[in-house]
Amino acid sequence: MAEHWYAMQSKPNREDALYKELVTRGVEAFFPRIRVNPVNPRARKIKAYFPGYLFVHVDLEKVGYSFFQYMPFSRGMVAFDHEPAMVPENLIQAIRQRVQEVNEAGGIEFEEMEKGSRVYIFDGPFAGYEAIFDVRLPGTERVRVLIELLSKRYMPVEMQVGQIRRVQKNSKRSTR
Repeated sequence: MAEHWYAMQSKPNREDALYKELVTRGVEAFFPRIRVNPVNPRARKIKAYFPGYLFVHVDLEKVGYSFFQYMPFSRGMVAFDHEPAMVPENLIQAIRQRVQEVNEAGGIEFEEMEKGSRVYIFDGPFAGYEAIFDVRLPGTERVRVLIELLSKRYMPVEMQVGQIRRVQKNSKRSTR
């Protein structure tokens, strides 16, 4: 059997420790982390892109499934019907690219916004539209905004925090 990528789950807030444990044991691991620009200056500046998860590249027949199940800081491999789930190489590459783009752009910036604040969507399928900020979704880097449709109807849309910016009060952007 060849080497494949697999997802591992860490114990809560122990991704860093699990990553170090894997590297110490000679396992190729990928732990996607992004820079964030929190409102609170004492908050962490680097966070896991997938909190609680990281990826390993191994030949499971050589290493053995139990090697990962009982490792310190690990909850084991992500599995379905007791079969470790393989992660496609192209997905790993896409995640690497996205993490690199976010970090090169200076990280994800989230300024506290109040419900009802006007925001500009500059990335994704709704790029170019203005919307109304609704809520930051708990425990994630995602938000819900309301996009105005015809007849003053609003459609709720969930997206990454990094896809929106607050509209400056003297800015005149128009929707599509």
